[in-house]
Order: sequence, then C-alpha cells, then structure tokens
Amino acid sequence: MALMLATPQDTARLAAALAAALRPGDVVALHGDLGAGKSTLARGVLEALGWADDVPSPTFTLVQPYGPPELPFEVWHVDLYRLDDPRDADALGLFETDAALLIEWPERLGARLPADALHLALSGSGEEPRRLTWTRPAAWESRWP
Repeated sequence: MALMLATPQDTARLAAALAAALRPGDVVALHGDLGAGKSTLARGVLEALGWADDVPSPTFTLVQPYGPPELPFEVWHVDLYRLDDPRDADALGLFETDAALLIEWPERLGARLPADALHLALSGSGEEPRRLTWTRPAAWESRWP
C-alpha cells in the first residue's frame, strides 16, 4: 500500500495517526534515504503525543528517550546510521525496554529487528512530495493504517 504526503500538514496528520495507534513496546522501523523525512515523521509522532520542546536528531547520541510526564508512556527516538554491527545495539538497551521505539536506519539491526515491527518506508527528498509505503505485521493489523 502507498500514500502520498504532498505537504508538511499531510506528514503531521500521518504522524498524529501513528501516535494514536502507538503503544508501549511497539517498534516502528523508519526506512528511507537521507532527507526522506524519517526524523520529521518521528518528531511529528512525539509532538502529537504531547512533547512541546525540541526534538533533536539522535544521529550522534543514537538514542533519545522521551517520556512522562510530558508523554503518556516512554518513547525512544533511535537513529542507527552510525551503528557498525547489529551486535552493537546491545549496548543501547533496545531489546531490554518496554518503550515504544521509533527506529531510523533499522536495517542496521539486520535480523535482530523484531518481527512484529511496523515498517514505514519514505521516499522523496527536498520539496517534492514524499511517498509512504508500509509493511504491517499482525500486531498492527487493527491499528494501521
């Protein structure tokens, strides 16, 4: 399935829909090239959940946690672009938390990415509209889209 995101408002609406469906322990794998809008979508989800402050890209920290009291539950924004080996993710605690995970560059986890992750793929860059496609596991069938 595919959806066109022609404007920033379209992306904000999509992010709000994802935020409404998100639960603790969920994993959302955000795929796409540099500039495709993965961080923008993650920021939109956090804002829709109630985060009012800056949402910096976790490119250098790899993991940026957000949580109560601003959010209803803990959400980690994860950027694995700089991860060299899937085993390096062990040090990040990704597999030991019940936080919802919004993971950019999830392919860096290889086979370690949970099978029940919702895969969202964004294509496009610059001012052009984004195209969103997804792979929905059974755990998301009643929640997405």
